[in-house]
Amino acid sequence: MIRYAVGAIIFHQAEILLVHKVKVSAIEDKHIQGEWDFPKGGVEQSDKDLEAALLRELAEETGSIQYKVIEQLEEKIAFHFSRDFTNKTGFTKQETTMFIVEYLGDRANLSPQDNEISDIEFLCLDKTLERLTHQDTKLFFEKVFEKISRMVLC
Repeated sequence: MIRYAVGAIIFHQAEILLVHKVKVSAIEDKHIQGEWDFPKGGVEQSDKDLEAALLRELAEETGSIQYKVIEQLEEKIAFHFSRDFTNKTGFTKQETTMFIVEYLGDRANLSPQDNEISDIEFLCLDKTLERLTHQDTKLFFEKVFEKISRMVLC
């Protein structure tokens, strides 16, 4: 069974927003040492569509609704779950639809809203790739880097 998720490469002025995740997900109450990632989260049955799911996730993870969706990207981030996770949840794989999003608000108003996220940080494009934790996310970011770099210049 596939878990569908959404995520965003968010830019503000000349930088990219990353979140520091300290919990695997709302599905599994497992705390981790911490990993830097783009804001992402699962699509819920109550979500009207993928964009609504994304905006809900961004509000949950950053405390803001001041986002403008620029583009839904065609390529997805996909990976298989561990056997333990599959046994607990029934999900074998996750497919994350990614969006390019602009943050329109004041950075001072951003703050983690749940116990999955411990910090929010903005980085220049060249530092973003270094900070990302997961290899599949790094590979995805490398593929869309040229498109993003046209919108964001540090």
